[in-house]
Amino acid sequence: MNDDSVLNLELEALGLSSHVAELAKSGLCVVPPEVTGASAQWVRSMSELVLRRTTEFIGCGFTLERGPDAALEYNPDAEPVNIVVRTGNRPNQVVVQQLAGYHREFRDLAVHPAAVALVRHLIGEPRTRFSHHQCFVKWRDEYGYGSTLGLHADQTAVPGPWGQTAFVANATWCLTDYTQSGGALAYVPGSHRRDGKPDGAEAAREAVPVEAEAGSLIVFHGATWHGAYPRTIPGLRLCVTNLYRHVMVTPQEDLRHSLDRRLADDCRNPELFRELAGFNDGFPYVTQRKPVRVVPSGR
Repeated sequence: MNDDSVLNLELEALGLSSHVAELAKSGLCVVPPEVTGASAQWVRSMSELVLRRTTEFIGCGFTLERGPDAALEYNPDAEPVNIVVRTGNRPNQVVVQQLAGYHREFRDLAVHPAAVALVRHLIGEPRTRFSHHQCFVKWRDEYGYGSTLGLHADQTAVPGPWGQTAFVANATWCLTDYTQSGGALAYVPGSHRRDGKPDGAEAAREAVPVEAEAGSLIVFHGATWHGAYPRTIPGLRLCVTNLYRHVMVTPQEDLRHSLDRRLADDCRNPELFRELAGFNDGFPYVTQRKPVRVVPSGR
């Protein structure tokens, strides 16, 4: 039995067959909590972890009901991508990175069976690796990404034509309900088959909201056009976003050097975590390998 056959059996056993069909049709699927096994208690626990890490990182408190406890502004001395996504004169969200090194719960999530099976289906079972583990904390702001909704494809940096290949795949875990007024993900159904980038506001007119309850898993193809609606109601939208990549694509986080490798042993599937982190990959190498040696005399 080949790798694809084994993966197809795994997808079926996990109850994901209909979601695989939706990925093929739309380029995105929503896996509900009753399939992922995400309980309300787990959602609360993960939300608390995300807000605790965000508070440590930014320096002010955050509450689900009210958002940040203080007014925030862009840090002129920091590289913007490492702190926030710039969307107007004032920040309306923050991205916190390197979560795999922060707590075991994030490492467990990175190797969740449903997420890994779906992204391997898109990228290829033996070729899938981690790219990043991060979270978005988003609060009320009428502007958001503006008229374009920030639509983009995650694999835009890969030269085209892409064909049907997913060079990256996104697995987003909703920790709050996703609604359009709550700042949900926006996407253009079927755009993964267009083999190119979205055209600003024109593409935004085709976008629809991805509405999902807390605990849902959203998985989408790296060529799928997506962005987000502004959050126009009080409180926060929280998610954990794990990006996976083809082994030939540069990762966003250099986990082979940034993560303490001993942490891989402290998760639900250490062997899988090490594989996806690329700890045993031969490339890129840092020292010359010596594949042959001189045979000692007398042998």
